Amino acid sequence: MDYPENLKYKIGLSLIPGIGFSLAKNLVAYVGSTEGIFREKEQNLRKVPGIGEINARRITQQNILERAEQEIEFISKNGINCFFYLDEGYPKRLRACNDAPVVLFSKGSVDLNESRVVSMVGTRSATDYGKGLCDTFIKALSERAYPALVISGLAYGIDVAVHKACLKYNVPTVGVLAHGLDRLYPALHKPVAKKMLENGALVTDFLSGTDIERQNFLQRNRIIAGMADAVIIVESAEKGGALVTADIAGSYNRDVCAFPGRTDDTYSRGCNRLIKNNGATMIESLDDLELQMGWETKLEIPTVIQKQLFIELTDEEQKVIDCLREGEQMIDLICKQCEMPVGRASALLLGLEFKGLVASLPGKMYRLR
Repeated sequence: MDYPENLKYKIGLSLIPGIGFSLAKNLVAYVGSTEGIFREKEQNLRKVPGIGEINARRITQQNILERAEQEIEFISKNGINCFFYLDEGYPKRLRACNDAPVVLFSKGSVDLNESRVVSMVGTRSATDYGKGLCDTFIKALSERAYPALVISGLAYGIDVAVHKACLKYNVPTVGVLAHGLDRLYPALHKPVAKKMLENGALVTDFLSGTDIERQNFLQRNRIIAGMADAVIIVESAEKGGALVTADIAGSYNRDVCAFPGRTDDTYSRGCNRLIKNNGATMIESLDDLELQMGWETKLEIPTVIQKQLFIELTDEEQKVIDCLREGEQMIDLICKQCEMPVGRASALLLGLEFKGLVASLPGKMYRLR
């Protein structure tokens, strides 16, 4: 993959401590180019609005460019795209946010500027009700005449249920990560992430080697909110990252929607409160979102899929099925009984989910359908 010669200056600009999106734009406008920023004299940089003496000194530290060159070597080896905020491929919706990342890394093949983009997030302790909402909503989206992109965070619970439904119904999906593209957390979702690259992408503003820390997940929520036309909260307790994403989306003037639930359901209380306090519009289906957004609702002629009456299984898949005949099982126990590593078991379970034979439950539990 070919990269522009000035890419190290673009990445370098994103690495300067204290220089966020707004100040980066000021610097580029004042100097005229990213390369020029690193060649400008310190006393001239001090004159840029908002920069000052300390930031001007930080910019002249050349070790920043050395780190940028290391990252270019990493993305070159791994076929990763790097979008600067002025690049055509950078998400235009995100560019309008005042705390957008200066650069965004992406692996996969998908248009981040699709005509309709929805983010769907929720609790990590997803219930069958929440997973069913994801499946029904994505299925309906797949039958529409218009193209759409669905974004989530590839976390446990609702996030991964959203991505799995997108893979099941062939809807492009993007996972926003809270770390660099040199790793994946949680590792259990690697099979899902791998399939997503075929019709979607993984994106992040973190460099390779970034430690997995709690604040990074809160930071990535702004990208989930900023890339979308609307953010949908599927399930949430009274506190949680999904509600943080809803708040961020509101500050960006994005439409925020939520599915309601029963008043005594723990993981519907956050959604119900959002709706009650006018923090979100209540929706019960894709039709409601389309009405809210003013989207056309013309349906494509659905493709009739013949249900398989006799599904051929590999020996490994049969082992997993036999194990689950004893009842609900944690993935650790499945691995032990089937004598296989977690990564392999996870991949097999995902494939069996797509075949309609296995259902995933909260707490890394699985059962036969």
